[in-house]
Amino acid sequence: MEDRLVDWLRADDLRLEALHLASELGLNDWCLAAGFVRNLVWDRLHGFRQSTPLDDIDLVYFGSHNPTSDRDRALEAQLKARSTLPWSVKNQARMHLRNNDPAYSNTAEAMSYWVEIETAIGARLSADGRHIEFVAPFGLAPLFAGTLTPNPKRPGRDAFMARVEGKSWLSKWPRLVLRT
Repeated sequence: MEDRLVDWLRADDLRLEALHLASELGLNDWCLAAGFVRNLVWDRLHGFRQSTPLDDIDLVYFGSHNPTSDRDRALEAQLKARSTLPWSVKNQARMHLRNNDPAYSNTAEAMSYWVEIETAIGARLSADGRHIEFVAPFGLAPLFAGTLTPNPKRPGRDAFMARVEGKSWLSKWPRLVLRT
């Protein structure tokens, strides 16, 4: 699975450009996550010839030294000055406050609280820029299984179903199997 996903990312010029641009920020513990990886896999599993357009590119990182939204906006501005991609930057060091969770210690732990487990996968370039690495607290298998699964760390089904319906995932990717 990992080798196949690396091949798919390397074959996607937009995603490869985004990985390089994000890596140039020099952030600690970062990845491009959520739809960046999820949509690519679901598109390939459905045999789509064209990638589903990305509403945004989620750059998540963990920086406890300056966990302000001002810092995130400044990083977004840097990225938007260099590309027209739809960047969204979020420091996971403060997201526990928004989500009423215990404080996170790193990006992977923060992602382990996301609403559905198939979205909690991110990709980044290695420090030398030659390899693609993954941050996947639930592993890659759930995403490749073509399922939509609520995260057991998120009690209640309402937020999960709101995301499934609001994002029209079952219409865009009709072979997905909802697991509740």
